[in-house]
Amino acid sequence: MNELNWNRLFLDNYLSQYFIVASIVLFTFTIKKYVGQLVAKLFYKFLKRFGKKVDDKSFSPIVLKRLELFLFLIIAFSAIDSLNFPKVLNTVIFKTDTKTIANSIELGILIIVFFSLFLRFIDYLAGVLESNAKLDLAEDNQLIVFFKDFLKVIVVIIGFLTILQFVFQQNISQILAGLSIVGAAIALSARESLENLIASFIIFFDKPFVTGDLLKVNNITGFVEKIGLRSTRIRTLEKTTVSVPNKQMVDSVVDNLSLRTHRRCEIKLEIESETSSTVLESLLNKCKELLKVEEITDSSVFLSDITPSSLVISIEFFTTPIAIKEYFLVKQTINLKLLQTLEGLSIKIAGNQKEIKLSVNQQ
Repeated sequence: MNELNWNRLFLDNYLSQYFIVASIVLFTFTIKKYVGQLVAKLFYKFLKRFGKKVDDKSFSPIVLKRLELFLFLIIAFSAIDSLNFPKVLNTVIFKTDTKTIANSIELGILIIVFFSLFLRFIDYLAGVLESNAKLDLAEDNQLIVFFKDFLKVIVVIIGFLTILQFVFQQNISQILAGLSIVGAAIALSARESLENLIASFIIFFDKPFVTGDLLKVNNITGFVEKIGLRSTRIRTLEKTTVSVPNKQMVDSVVDNLSLRTHRRCEIKLEIESETSSTVLESLLNKCKELLKVEEITDSSVFLSDITPSSLVISIEFFTTPIAIKEYFLVKQTINLKLLQTLEGLSIKIAGNQKEIKLSVNQQ
């Protein structure tokens, strides 16, 4: 059996060269996992220097696999490029030789993997900043989500232009000059979308509301679920989803119910006009006493009106900014105590009594 001649030429390359390249590719494939973990640890240390809480477990499925692939491809392609492209395979296809096509495909794969890795890094960094924002300021969370989507759009555009420049050998400056004219036409036709985009920036920097706030805008009441580049998504009290353009959120009067300092309640109590002043004064005092509860910060009870048919007592109180269900419970408790007080003082609530009379005409 003849020994393998490593100096033998095959497709314009020595067998020894093929062996070295194959060894490098196999070795890189073997150690890519460990190199990726090393880079990840360095990245963890970099983030921890800025006082960020790093989630090691989420890094692996989001970034690490794509990082390992990029490291493997860049070393493998570099090793393969050291080989001579076989002349027998170098033919012309559509005025371009196969060697140039192969190099363009190789470069295109690297660019796509690199920018996809960049997008994964943005997702991971946004997750880290989001988890830290929940510990610090909840309103920062919506800003992170917004800029994550915005940066990803910018990265995709840059990646597309990079492929045009290096893979398809197109002059980017000329393309951008042409796009500026087209962009002006598009901007005029998409004026509403641009207005919504500008309005989204106003919302994020002015912060009239944040994700989770209860809003009332354009006869819509609900909780803010997400503030996007074009619209704000609101979950209504009926549990439906409404998307309101950001321009309307900026131009309309937005009532942020979550920022209220108190909840106000007003009760009109109408009692019979025959009630004596002594009993009425006792009722007023008892009403003031029953309003002295922990949730109520301020209150007022007074005789607001005297009519031929009733005496009108106005009861107004303000609670702390408690949850709506707790507010209803406080209101129910006050109403029940009012009824018990009226029963104890034998006071009747005024009402219109209508009598139906039947008259019979006799002839």
